[in-house]
Amino acid sequence: MKLVEHFKEGLGGPICLTWELTYACNLACEHCLSSSGRRDPRELSTDECKAVIDELQRMQVFYVNIGGGEPTVRPDFWELLDYAVDHGVGVKFSTNGVRLTPDRAKQLAATDYVDVQISIDGATREVNDHVRGPGSYDMAIRAMDNLAAAGFTGFKISVVMTRQNVDQLDEFQAIADAYGAQLRITRLRPSGRGADVWDELHPTQAQQLQLYNWLVAHGEDVLTGDSFFHLNALGSTPLPGLNLCGAGRVVCLIDPVGDVYACPFAIHDAFLAGNVLSTGGFEHVWRHSELFTELRQPQSGGACTSCSAYDSCQGGCMAAKFFTGLPLDGPDPECVKGKAEPALELVGAGSTPRPDKDHSRTAGRTQAPVSLGMPTPRAAVPDRACDTSPLAGLQADTERTF
Repeated sequence: MKLVEHFKEGLGGPICLTWELTYACNLACEHCLSSSGRRDPRELSTDECKAVIDELQRMQVFYVNIGGGEPTVRPDFWELLDYAVDHGVGVKFSTNGVRLTPDRAKQLAATDYVDVQISIDGATREVNDHVRGPGSYDMAIRAMDNLAAAGFTGFKISVVMTRQNVDQLDEFQAIADAYGAQLRITRLRPSGRGADVWDELHPTQAQQLQLYNWLVAHGEDVLTGDSFFHLNALGSTPLPGLNLCGAGRVVCLIDPVGDVYACPFAIHDAFLAGNVLSTGGFEHVWRHSELFTELRQPQSGGACTSCSAYDSCQGGCMAAKFFTGLPLDGPDPECVKGKAEPALELVGAGSTPRPDKDHSRTAGRTQAPVSLGMPTPRAAVPDRACDTSPLAGLQADTERTF
């Protein structure tokens, strides 16, 4: 059996677990997939987080990808990082760099099994700050300078590809090379606040081809994860990376309050599998939840199975289809063969599922329940109250204020 076919059936533990430690964030990126900004007062406590790490160790999870929000604003972030490493769980964390001071950079350079991912979405200040906010480019560059000065090589520079930055791929690579870093590019999804800017930011069809050709030529040393397998339909050369949707099979997400979702890009009750605080903890959710069991069954490709490129693209991204109102067994909204265009025209105004979790520092959205063929979500619960400040409840931090 090919390895990818084995992955479709699910594994005893996720290859990579994404864990959003907090929704608190000093930025308000236009495309934030978790609509972060305000801290949720129901965040898992330090002891609860350590209990999850203990589970991951028992399940032999190789590493956890920690994000947010901005994870470093949690006062116990560095404690949790050390605890994970000490218990055999490697950590890769994503940060906008706000608290990556020279001293913290030295600490990280001296710590094994830790990787750092600096988020930047423009190779120039103008392009980056349009999406991530004024001052965010300089903040990221300063963090990279600190890592380089501390001797931390091989950190990641993470870029979400948008209509505005596809032409900057060579410049992003040059930045990575200058720091001895590795470029990581990911796909924009219409998740979280990204749903509101999808039409403005997602690459055009011509840019999809441009991106594919660039990855064929330069992608051997570029990380993509499972972001661009839908582009494989463009040519005979498969792109590196996991060329299938790994949701609930090899990846999943734990959110700040312990809810477990099938996909980091689908924070919605339709993809909610359980909670780490429930009986049996994370291990029971991963191995026995109704949602994950269904996702690991053979999936119908629907209309896509008649396409000659189906074996290459696997029908595309589940989250992208869901949040653009397309059926989960239909074509990806960015189908490079144009198969999604007729279906998108049939999506009625106001019928597109909206992200139902919003921690933005603005008025929240309202969302009617949707399922689109997924298992019925658990009974609706009232919206969780969120503090108005992303720093609410945090201890005084003398490293930096924002």
